[in-house]
Amino acid sequence: MGDNMVKKITNIVTGRYRIIYLLIMDVFFFILANGLALALRYDLSIPDEMLVGFGWHAVITSSVMLALFYLFGLYDSLWQFASVEELINTVTAAIVGTGLLAVIGAMFGMLIPRSWYFLFPLLVMAFNGGIRIFYRILRRALSSTRIEKKSKVRIMIAGGGEAGAMVIRELQKNPQLGKTPVVIVDDDVTKKGKRLYGIPIRGNRNDIASLVQKMSVDEIIIAIPTATKKTVQEVLHICKETSCKLQILPALYQLIDGRISLKKLRDVDVVDLLGRDPVAWDVEHIRAYLTGKNVLVTGGGGSIGSELCRQIAAFRPASLVVLDIYENNVYEIGLELERRYPNLNLHIEIGSVCDERGMANLFGRYQLDVVFHAAAHKHVPLMESNIREALLNNVWGTMKIARLSKAFDVDKFIMISTDKAVNPTNVMGASKRLAEMIIQGFNKNALTEFVAVRFGNVLGSNGSVIPLFRRQIAQGGPVTVTHPEVVRYFMTVQEAVQLVLESGTMAHGGEMFVLDMGEPVKILKLAEDLIELSGYEPYDDIDIVFIGLRPGEKLYEELLLEEEGLERTRNEKIFIGKPFVETELQMQENLDRLQKVLDSDDIVIKDVLHSILKTYEPYHLEKTENA
Repeated sequence: MGDNMVKKITNIVTGRYRIIYLLIMDVFFFILANGLALALRYDLSIPDEMLVGFGWHAVITSSVMLALFYLFGLYDSLWQFASVEELINTVTAAIVGTGLLAVIGAMFGMLIPRSWYFLFPLLVMAFNGGIRIFYRILRRALSSTRIEKKSKVRIMIAGGGEAGAMVIRELQKNPQLGKTPVVIVDDDVTKKGKRLYGIPIRGNRNDIASLVQKMSVDEIIIAIPTATKKTVQEVLHICKETSCKLQILPALYQLIDGRISLKKLRDVDVVDLLGRDPVAWDVEHIRAYLTGKNVLVTGGGGSIGSELCRQIAAFRPASLVVLDIYENNVYEIGLELERRYPNLNLHIEIGSVCDERGMANLFGRYQLDVVFHAAAHKHVPLMESNIREALLNNVWGTMKIARLSKAFDVDKFIMISTDKAVNPTNVMGASKRLAEMIIQGFNKNALTEFVAVRFGNVLGSNGSVIPLFRRQIAQGGPVTVTHPEVVRYFMTVQEAVQLVLESGTMAHGGEMFVLDMGEPVKILKLAEDLIELSGYEPYDDIDIVFIGLRPGEKLYEELLLEEEGLERTRNEKIFIGKPFVETELQMQENLDRLQKVLDSDDIVIKDVLHSILKTYEPYHLEKTENA
């Protein structure tokens, strides 16, 4: 019966004849309010002379009120979402309409008692406004009764502030979602025992586990977008220990329009457990060297390169040239930039940094001011078995782009490096250290400011462990971890790029900028967290197996902040290192030696690389020493 009643009422106010039903209903209540106002004035005994003109007066009154209701948008709003705004519009229309009727009455000498002009708008507010609110209440009650027959998801809200209130209000307004908030937790002790839209606040974060059991909670929504990242992480770690599905509202700084809504809710990701507070960056200094400039991003289709393009585009460069050898990725970032920044002077170039002739043509066409060099081979195991390609791309590719930047008097050249360049044990790390040395050598006697920015792993980037773990979990496992004690440093791609851009504001030439990577993360714990967030139990539902360190991999990455000669900058997340720098001539002599053996056996190449770069300890040497 409830379902049929809901359908009938809904059809009346939302169907194709909706406007006709609304007009008929409002006219009925206008006439009723008109007559009842007269009856109340005359103690239910209306004089005959008043009844004679009642018909014409009712027509005039209804016409004026219908026009006012239309002008105030009362026939455009959806009744199921009728709220205070609709009620205010009804009140305003009633008052303004009554005022117009008073003017019309005076102009035509209508015999209407003054008290009618007080009673009539009150009755319109009660009848015409009341029916709108009554529909909303009735529909919610009937819908709730209907949905109660189904299995409803019981929700805990973590956060009793404005965001939590919004979530509760939206869930209550949309019972068709099948979710009902049952309890709130908040760390503010003054809120305990109170209610928010009828939902009790029963405790703080420490009560989450017990309340989940006591209230039979199925899902937890974390609604604390203004909290620090550390607070969010602590709450998430507590929630993660329950068996509930977790959803979260993004932090306010992540919301483009600053508005909070249910549409912004998303599932909790492992990034939420690892990320840090947003970086405070110097927007004005960054704008000064990017706005109105011609900017090139090499490797623009990669994880770092594409994010560089997104953030650079926001600073309105004169032109943005995106270069990559792999067309699919650069095609996607090109489409995204065109959609988000329709006025951006964007150029997509397909090519290799190793093609010096092609790159010279590119530099000549675009008269570049700033170059971000992100093109590189970065997969450690692959580069161990493809040494020649690693060196050609990461070393000689960097040298060619740096040489052209110097020849064309580019203002700034900023290379993206890696923590694996510190005391490298693999070819990839050694190639990046050589690339660092190359640009520092080019910095001497150059108008171009050559700098490098060194940081660790980027969360979720191509080739990182997180996408790999997700694929393995989706396939039912097992999740493969190299070693139970292996740790790595992580930061989000947005944070890394923000710091890279700000490093450019501090560049004077020759600096090695080192980013503060925070605390190291145990990869095993990362795998366990990701399995739990996917709704499984580690080792029971999804197994974890250890496959051993791969060639060239370290158990612990170097702590960058302990590097000798590290200096602080105005940004607490950015440091400057001053490693040993060879002259451009010395560097060229070493590269000539290396180039002569590029077609030799891998061990020969590694031995020459080791002789050039004393901090590099090849994997085969470690095996020989251990033997």
